[in-house]
Amino acid sequence: MPTTFTPQTALAGITDLAGSGHRLIAALQTPEGAYPASPTFSAYAGYCWFRDGSFIADGVSSYGDEVSATAFFDWCARVLTARADHIHWIVDETRAGRPPAGEHMLPARFTYDGQDGTDEWWDFQLDGYGTWLWALVAHAERHGVDLSGWREAAELTVDYLTSSWDRPCYDWWEEHSESVHVSTLACVSAGLDAAVRAGLVSGTRAEEATAASGAIVEVVAERGVRDGHLTKWLGVATVDGSLAAAIAPLGMLDARSALAAGTIDALERQLTVDGGVHRYLGDTFYGGGRWPILSCFLGLAHAAAGERERATELLAWAASTATADLDLPEQVDGHLIAPGMRQEWLDRWGAVATPLLWSHAMLIRLAVELDPTLTSLTSLPEGPTR
Repeated sequence: MPTTFTPQTALAGITDLAGSGHRLIAALQTPEGAYPASPTFSAYAGYCWFRDGSFIADGVSSYGDEVSATAFFDWCARVLTARADHIHWIVDETRAGRPPAGEHMLPARFTYDGQDGTDEWWDFQLDGYGTWLWALVAHAERHGVDLSGWREAAELTVDYLTSSWDRPCYDWWEEHSESVHVSTLACVSAGLDAAVRAGLVSGTRAEEATAASGAIVEVVAERGVRDGHLTKWLGVATVDGSLAAAIAPLGMLDARSALAAGTIDALERQLTVDGGVHRYLGDTFYGGGRWPILSCFLGLAHAAAGERERATELLAWAASTATADLDLPEQVDGHLIAPGMRQEWLDRWGAVATPLLWSHAMLIRLAVELDPTLTSLTSLPEGPTR
C-alpha cells in the first residue's frame, strides 16, 4: 500500500523517505559515476541520461552528498571530452550552414561506461546538456568545489549549445522532434548563464553564451507565451508539466513575476489533480498518469514564489506515491488521461518504472527547499551493491 503523508505531516515524516531515496541512489550509482534511470525497467536498463542524471545529482548535492554528485559530473565530463572531435565537427558544420541531421547530434543517454547506445531511441535532445552545466555550477556554488577540472567539458558543451540551441529536437518526454520546446530552452539558457557566471567560459565564448541565452529569453517572450503563461513549445497555446522547472529550480523566470504566476496557475488548473501533476493534456504513455517529479517541480516553483503551504501539499502527494518499500514510481494510475492506452504500454514494456531515481531525487530536492536542515547524510550501507 502507498505510504500516507498529509501536508501537516509531510515535513515531519519525510526524513525516512528522503534518506531511503538517497541510499538507493548512492547504492545504484555505478563505479563510473553514472546514475541508472531505473534498475529494473526494461526500456531504461543500462543507460544514464544527462537530463535525469543532472537533476538527480542536484538532488543529492542539495542533500549534502558532495561525493556522489561530483562523481556524476566527472562521468559527464569524460563522456563529452571523449567526443571532442565530434563536437567540434558538429559546431563547425552548423556554423557553416550545414547543421548535421539529428542522428549525428549528441545522444540524450549513454551506457554506464560512456558509450553510445545500440538500441534505437529518440536521442537528439538538447536539454540535458544545458542541465548538466546548470547543475554542475549549482553544486560548485553549494559546496565550494573547484570547477577547473570540468572546464574543457564545459567549453565543449557551451559551443555545442550556442551553435544549436534554436534547432527543433525531442523534448523531455522524447516526443515531438519537430518543435522547439520551452522547457528545453529553459535548460539551455540556465546552463549557459551558469557557465558564464561561474567563469567556466571566457572571452568570445562567454560573449556567445550570453548572447544565446538572451536570444532564448527573447524568443520565449515572443513565441513561447500565450494567455499569460509559458507554452509547451513555440507557437502553441498548450502547457506542459515540465514548464514549472523554468521557474524553479532553473530560474529562467523570476518566480515573483506575472508570467511565472500565470504559468503556475495554468499548470494547476489544467494538469494538476489532488496534488499530482500530469505531463500534458493528451498524454497516452501508460494511460497518462500523474508524475511525482512534476509535483516536485511545481512545488519548487510555488516555494520560490513564496507559496510554501502549496509546495508542502505537493510534496505530500509525491511522498504518498511511495510503495511499502519506500520506492517512488515514474507515474501512478488513477485519474488517467487515456486509460484505454495503459494496457498497451504494460504489454510493451512491463510495469511502470519503479523505483525511478529521478523521482527520489526531486522529492529530496523539494524537501530540502522546504526544510534546509534536512541535509545531514544518512549513513550509507557498507559495500553498496550496484
